[in-house]
Amino acid sequence: MSKYIGAVDLGTTSNRFIIFDHGGRIVGAAQKEHEQIFPQPGWVEHDPMEIWHNAREVIQQALARTGIRGDDIAAVGITNQRETAVVWDKTTGQPLYNAVVWQCTRTAAICKTLQDGYGQDRFRESTGLPIATYFAGPKVRWILENVPAARAAADKGRALFGTVESWFIWWLTGGPDGGSHVTDVTNASRTLLMDLKRLAWDDAILETMEIPPGMLPRIVPSIDQATWGHTTPDGPFGAAIPICGALGDQQAALVGQTCFTPGEAKNTYGTGCFLLMNTGTEPIPSRHGLLTTVGYQVRGAKPVYCLEGAIAIAGALVQWLRDNLGLINDASEVEALARTVTDSGGAYIVPAFSGLFAPYWRADARGALVGLTRYVNKGHVARAVLEANAYQTVDVVAAMQKDSNVELNALKVDGGMVANDLLMQFQADILNVPVIRPQVTETTALGAAYAAGLAIGFWSDIENLRQNWAVDKTWQPQMAPGDRAQGLKGWHKAVERTLNWVE
Repeated sequence: MSKYIGAVDLGTTSNRFIIFDHGGRIVGAAQKEHEQIFPQPGWVEHDPMEIWHNAREVIQQALARTGIRGDDIAAVGITNQRETAVVWDKTTGQPLYNAVVWQCTRTAAICKTLQDGYGQDRFRESTGLPIATYFAGPKVRWILENVPAARAAADKGRALFGTVESWFIWWLTGGPDGGSHVTDVTNASRTLLMDLKRLAWDDAILETMEIPPGMLPRIVPSIDQATWGHTTPDGPFGAAIPICGALGDQQAALVGQTCFTPGEAKNTYGTGCFLLMNTGTEPIPSRHGLLTTVGYQVRGAKPVYCLEGAIAIAGALVQWLRDNLGLINDASEVEALARTVTDSGGAYIVPAFSGLFAPYWRADARGALVGLTRYVNKGHVARAVLEANAYQTVDVVAAMQKDSNVELNALKVDGGMVANDLLMQFQADILNVPVIRPQVTETTALGAAYAAGLAIGFWSDIENLRQNWAVDKTWQPQMAPGDRAQGLKGWHKAVERTLNWVE
């Protein structure tokens, strides 16, 4: 058997390819950022062709750097930014519009129309989701309503829709020459178009959204030994490699953190911040602003469901500090700047740049920096940036405990921001539970690798994966109860100031 599993991570800000060995250790990697396109305030787009070309490039780079041949890769797993919508022409392979990114708020009017007379939970019983700009379905409707070429292609049966992994798999398996048009259940569950229990597209919702069913990909299990096709020999691997694992990025991190038992939870600090709790093989409706979603499914087995708290802006807030304000030159500098002060000086930042996601779901909210005095300097602002991520997580954990009746006793963390010791300590302090970082923090890519490896028997079973997981560092809460209560009180006052900003 080949020695390695490859994982393609199609993230919001970059594409990566990581090669793992049987011990779940990284043996090679490459990464490349892609452009963030902001045509109007609140609008976010990506160029789908740039994503495809960059992903090809990082695969070739990682193989070249390690000397590993394409046919040394036993299988490929894919993970991706989830709700981002791509619509393309199946005969030419060309996008009919830029990818509309999950953070984009342009569908606010569509969502309001869908809610009128029914409320935000109109489709929740079927999909587990509220009507919100976050999800892919309204984005597809926007493209069809506003891009004449897309509507014409749809009317002719030439238009295809997919989230980013669908777009990439289609190209990787041949594109216009017989490419496989599929999506796994976790990504399908983020479209606002899939029935959670039947794991099938909801015809009534498609009709309401005016989306032709022929545009949609085939829904498949996340871990699927039948594969969804092979990479083409003229592709970046230079060989026919089976693609047999795919998971949305947050579900991939759940698998990478080996949260296979109901009640286990993880929090990923990436562009956004996402806390998922395994709730078992029956979906639990949320009454407190969370999402009910598919965690993963093995072919032939029942799906495993999750409760999720989705936060739109986390690491993206550090990027904003770097790119928009110029207070740092590199994201890694934020911790040193924040350590020049002992607290945030009474300042709070609520990063509602795309409205507020869980547990509020307020598209009318916009970002706010409050509590300013002449005392506040750039160090306090940097500290408030980090603390905002931790405070947002507290709100999600509180909602999750109410929905699940499970008390959180520790939080497994991953993602790029967990290298920030100051943030992790503050997270433990404000949550009042230990925060645990694993030795391999690239758990999103690792989860995609695990999915592909389980499908082909590279790893024998889930217990085999648990043995790979190991603790790197644990932060214990140290904050006095009074200070914690005061901090949370100020945070919730700050959140209130962001509401009703957009009429």
